[in-house]
Amino acid sequence: MRVVFVGTGAIGVPTIKALQQSRHDLIGVVSQPDKPAGRDQHIQPPPIKKAVGDSVPVFQPRRIKDESAIREIGRWQPDVIVVMAYGQILPSGVLTAPKLACINLHASLLPKWRGAAPIQAAIAAGDNETGLTVMYVDEGLDTGDILLSEPLKIAADDTGGTLHDRLAQLAPEALLKALDLIESGNPPRAQQNSSQATYAPKLNRESGRIDWTESAETIERKIRAYNPWPGAFTEIDTPSGRKKLKVFAARIIDNSGKPGQILTSDDQLIVAAGDRAVSLQDIQLEGRKRMSVVEFVRGHRWITEIPAALL
Repeated sequence: MRVVFVGTGAIGVPTIKALQQSRHDLIGVVSQPDKPAGRDQHIQPPPIKKAVGDSVPVFQPRRIKDESAIREIGRWQPDVIVVMAYGQILPSGVLTAPKLACINLHASLLPKWRGAAPIQAAIAAGDNETGLTVMYVDEGLDTGDILLSEPLKIAADDTGGTLHDRLAQLAPEALLKALDLIESGNPPRAQQNSSQATYAPKLNRESGRIDWTESAETIERKIRAYNPWPGAFTEIDTPSGRKKLKVFAARIIDNSGKPGQILTSDDQLIVAAGDRAVSLQDIQLEGRKRMSVVEFVRGHRWITEIPAALL
């Protein structure tokens, strides 16, 4: 079948590579425009564009809903459009462009965790399971009928990064199975139960701020969920002013105290939460390198608590 892939993020790279190596014909790729990245803010292509190189035509409209973009995609005359981590809502003109179907690979078991950040939401909520859903795209937010789902257990030590990578590896097989079902002429189609829907809104850097009045369990899950993006953090008062402290890993401790209070600084950094406490394991002070908590505490014994205004 003639397939157009619409995607931007790194989670789709294994899938587009598998599609290139399959018996299907990848005739074009739609991705977001190149943009500045890194400390130097050099213009970089999105991961999907890097993955295909010059082997496939790549179209990068600023707004896919523009009429010119819709016409350009229609000229490819695809049988199927595959969407994964693109970053824009597809207009009806794109949804109706393929001959057979427009499908999306979403990183949750729909209708749970519709929206932009399902991976982080699943870990933060303490879910034991997530997965990939291949759905028919409609004009709603992840509301389309389900073609198939592939479950995946969430490990107790999963971070947003590790779960992202495991779901990325699950996606190629799910897509190829979905394409076989579409090609058969009678693919399954199950409506979502919207009464069971939950939502995972788009995250920003402020989303990672730790609220020390929450339980230690909630805080530990969020630290894992937001590693590496958007990154969990708190702020501390230092001799040179208030600075951000990023937290990459922590464990729950059966201590208690006033939320935000540092309970010990003897080669540990244990912070009281609303219920119990968390021992910070892997941290980075603003302007410094990332380090173990043992390295950090030895040079920062002046820390006594998280500023009350930040709780």
